[in-house]
Amino acid sequence: MVTSTPPTNRIGLTLADYKGAPSTLCDGCGHDAITAQIIKAFYELGKEPHMVAKLSGIGCSSKTPAYFLNRSHGFNSVHGRMPSVATGVSVANHTLSLIGVSGDGDTASIGLGQFCHLVRRNVPMIYIVENNGVYGLTKGQFSATADLGSKAKSGVMNELPPIDLCGLAIELGCSFVGRSFAGDPKQLVALLKAAGSHKGTAVIDVISPCVTFNNHEGSTKAYKYAKEMETPLHELGYIPFFEQISVDYEPGSMQEVEMHDGSKIRLKKTERNYDPTNQTQAIMTIKEAHDKKEFLTGLLYVNENVEDFTTIMNVGDAPLATLPQEITRPAKSVLEEIMAGLK
Repeated sequence: MVTSTPPTNRIGLTLADYKGAPSTLCDGCGHDAITAQIIKAFYELGKEPHMVAKLSGIGCSSKTPAYFLNRSHGFNSVHGRMPSVATGVSVANHTLSLIGVSGDGDTASIGLGQFCHLVRRNVPMIYIVENNGVYGLTKGQFSATADLGSKAKSGVMNELPPIDLCGLAIELGCSFVGRSFAGDPKQLVALLKAAGSHKGTAVIDVISPCVTFNNHEGSTKAYKYAKEMETPLHELGYIPFFEQISVDYEPGSMQEVEMHDGSKIRLKKTERNYDPTNQTQAIMTIKEAHDKKEFLTGLLYVNENVEDFTTIMNVGDAPLATLPQEITRPAKSVLEEIMAGLK
């Protein structure tokens, strides 16, 4: 009997090496679809699992890091406080790749202030919002991202305007902003891989239908609604820096954006003449889409010319967490000299 050997990536690991524990979420949950694409993206990027730190807060979404990269570091923080922990991890060991998974409640409600400061600091990490518009753990109340006029499973209509996390992130100066749909694996994998090569905060808002509380007629976060109203800005392709880059396209039909590490995200124009490096156009396009009740997906904005937080803080080459005490703890004479200078 001949047994086939599973394929490996560029560092010799199989796809199974990037998986985690079996999911305990509801069957058909959009979050599980996102988990599958995270596994695939990190496998294809050839990231070493032990050099990744997974971070989350509280909610259905924040359970998902247990389901991928079981060889990586992980920290499940309190509700809405994941950005603070992520900032600390980044400063303590800037050699780790950070991925944070949050929800619309964890980010847009209790954690909104922390999210804003993470973005404005440009902390280098992938920040995924698994956005279903409801609080799934507390029986499906509307969250702050629920669209005006959307209907709850109970029949109640939402009368409050939503917070658009992509629009907010761009306004705050986020250097990489994308939106996708849990049911569009090809687009989501390309966005995740590009985000993994970006040096700064990469926010990806993923519409992830809650099959228990928000997948019914009248919901604007349901699978049916998202499939009908999704409007891709472009087709996405990702070229890793370690692969030979060869481009052949009609003039004006393709746009490439180079990431910090030399890799490229390739954007093929579809219906719109859209430039993701234009911040003003990005904000206007998002607002126009809201008026038309469109659900825009793709790379909304990217700016590769912004310094990330660890660079701004002049963090040294050696991770702070590895420095010996004689370096991190000044001698008594040094402290006395500082105090004398304050007199």
